[in-house]
Amino acid sequence: MTEPEAEDRKPQSDEARSAFAAPVGVTSSDEESSTTSEFSLPKGLDVPQPPAGDAEGSAFSTPHTYSAKHAPPAFTPPTGIPIVKLTKEAPWQDRMRTMLRMPVTERPAPEPVQKVDEAGPAVPRVLDLTLRIGELLLAGGEGAEDVETAMFAVCRSYGLDRCEPNVTFTLLSISHQPSLVDDPVTASRTVRRRVTDYTRLAAVYALVDDLSDPETAISLEEAYRRLAEIRRNRHPYPGWVLTAAGGLLAGAASVLVGGDAIVFVAAALGAMLGDRLAWLCAGRGLPEFYQFTVAAMPPAAIGIALTLTHVDVKASAVVTGGLFALLPGRALVAGVQDGLTGFYITASARLLEVMYFFVGIVAGVLVVLYFGVKLGAQLNPDQALGISERPVLQIVASMLLSLTFAILLQQERSTVLAVTLNGGVAWSVYGAMHYAGDISPVASTAVAAGLVGLFGQLLSRYRFASALPYTTAAIGPLLPGSATYFGLLSIAQNNVDKGLVSLTKAAALAMAIAIGVNLGSEISRLFLRIPGAASAAGRRAAKRTRGF
Repeated sequence: MTEPEAEDRKPQSDEARSAFAAPVGVTSSDEESSTTSEFSLPKGLDVPQPPAGDAEGSAFSTPHTYSAKHAPPAFTPPTGIPIVKLTKEAPWQDRMRTMLRMPVTERPAPEPVQKVDEAGPAVPRVLDLTLRIGELLLAGGEGAEDVETAMFAVCRSYGLDRCEPNVTFTLLSISHQPSLVDDPVTASRTVRRRVTDYTRLAAVYALVDDLSDPETAISLEEAYRRLAEIRRNRHPYPGWVLTAAGGLLAGAASVLVGGDAIVFVAAALGAMLGDRLAWLCAGRGLPEFYQFTVAAMPPAAIGIALTLTHVDVKASAVVTGGLFALLPGRALVAGVQDGLTGFYITASARLLEVMYFFVGIVAGVLVVLYFGVKLGAQLNPDQALGISERPVLQIVASMLLSLTFAILLQQERSTVLAVTLNGGVAWSVYGAMHYAGDISPVASTAVAAGLVGLFGQLLSRYRFASALPYTTAAIGPLLPGSATYFGLLSIAQNNVDKGLVSLTKAAALAMAIAIGVNLGSEISRLFLRIPGAASAAGRRAAKRTRGF
């Protein structure tokens, strides 16, 4: 035996032999693997593999598991699904809101109203269109629930069921799951800029209404084209008209709280000057907080100047009129409405925005009032404004205020007359209850705002449009401008306790306006035919969290 052969026959150490090596004399078959994973497929089970040339595809391509004609069957719970009958006579807002308040498993199957090809719509493109529509609505000041309703209507109009939209203050997202075994498709979009334009808002609502109409077939390309036209459309009123409308609004508000012709002109000049200063700050990129602070200074300065020159006018009415043009009533109503419908994150963000705007107004007015008091201006926080002495003139002023407010909101001309009359009715009800009936201002404001919400909701359902153009401008005469001014004046004169009481009253009036508008909208639905009311589902509350 040679020396190399003897070396090969020597036993090897443990370090040289693997613990998983087969013992000497045991041969392993080539067909079996020495190490097998427990997750490997058993022998004989063939899994179809996709073709080698089939790439993953674009994000806008239709998933291979989705078919518009042969959709995967949905899961049916053991208890069954109650039958929900959606009345075709009801507006699409009510039908979509009813389904949004149901669990996904209880929603009826969609009935596609738009023409699609046999392969079905491109799911990501439908979701992208839905997000773009929701972005315009949320940027225009629409409530979170109404934005979700519109997004849900767009998805179902293209045959996508099991969709879940989600709306927050600056983020929109929507998720679609074809079946329980398919991967969901989720898309999101950030809202970075909010522009008040109710004409654009009405155009978006008209687009959603056409998409939800079974007699109107709109392809995805046509919907994108119309949406692009809505984005490119200019505002209906130029800048100088908005500035003049702001001045007329402040003048009408000053007459509303007891001012005369001189006060009207002074308040109008102060508001227009403040508007131009705010535009200048906006052009320099300053935040809105400073824009409101600067815009609140000119009306207060003009009121102080009239007092120092001993002009026999109510200087407090000048400052109050300027505050009416700045108070964020639209954002307040939207924030409270989101909170009442269960969108607490969005409501908190909106109310926080309102608080920042209000603090900016307070800072601007307080700075001017402080220097006015130091200069010897005789300002009386207990001064009566005498609103109840001229009821006819006050009603005319309230209608002018609503008219100019509608112009500032860039409303369509067809809605201006309705909202002007609605504002006049609101002030008439408030004056009759508070001054003639000697009822508390908070209760009177709540009832008047409730009528505004009721009439606005009925008008919007009659025209299949948003309720904002019919309600926001109509609450203008009810805004707590005088209570805010007298509270700030008391604080400037070191009477903090009295000032806080007046500001608390202003906050109570603001909350009464917001809650009244929402309550009026909900009451209006009691007179409408409710989808699904005759079924087992009934009318569900918004965002039920306690099982009621």
